[in-house]
Amino acid sequence: MQVTDFIIRSNEALNDRNRLIKVTPADHRHLPPMQPGQFVQVLVDRSPGTFLRRPISINFVDREKNELWLLVQEVGDGTREICSRQPGEVVNLIYPLGNSFTLPEGKSDHFLLVGGGVGTAPLLFLGKELHARGFQVDFLLGGRSATDILQRADFEQYGTLYCTTEDGSLGEKGFVIHHSLWQEKRYDFIYTCGSRPMMVAVARLARERGVPCEASLENLMACGFGACLCCVEKTTRGNLNTCTEGPVFNTDMLSWLD
Repeated sequence: MQVTDFIIRSNEALNDRNRLIKVTPADHRHLPPMQPGQFVQVLVDRSPGTFLRRPISINFVDREKNELWLLVQEVGDGTREICSRQPGEVVNLIYPLGNSFTLPEGKSDHFLLVGGGVGTAPLLFLGKELHARGFQVDFLLGGRSATDILQRADFEQYGTLYCTTEDGSLGEKGFVIHHSLWQEKRYDFIYTCGSRPMMVAVARLARERGVPCEASLENLMACGFGACLCCVEKTTRGNLNTCTEGPVFNTDMLSWLD
């Protein structure tokens, strides 16, 4: 874990609510090892009503450019301030925090990554790492409309992209759990991140098919160190802090399916 000032290299609007912010260490140090599923805590120092850092998933790590990517959705004063930052400005991060998705070491070779809305953020980095190990990767991303399906070209570099939209403007109409992919293919492992109802539905489908599943939870995380206890999640091992024991959990550990 490090506390580091970063320089913003770019800040790109992906739609009217989400921005992709690429940063690099201000002191030119090399980025430390990071794993898909981990997150950062961003200092919000120009918002008088924002007292705590904001947790943001690690979207991608570009080792060649020494860049860390953050996909940020404007949902309040804190994230609005982060999204307003311009290239050349400094932002302070505590990173990397939390655990990570399980990366396979055996013969399993076909993986499904299911995301909804800005919950797709950690799945790009995960897809890259799986692809680099020679595994087959399918992405199933959902949103209200085509503009909510973010970073499509980036995802397509690392696997086959499938989409659902509620209005039918891209891919199949409906929710991710209704996509025909579920009837057409068999997977060795499923990963998911997004809204709680979506992840619960994905976890149920995975259990019905006897497929291991991991979910990256989006509980409210204030401190990132397990001190404030606002992100506690009920599990088969008792109540655990999402920020330190997660944010990634095997869904069999969670109380969702009881």
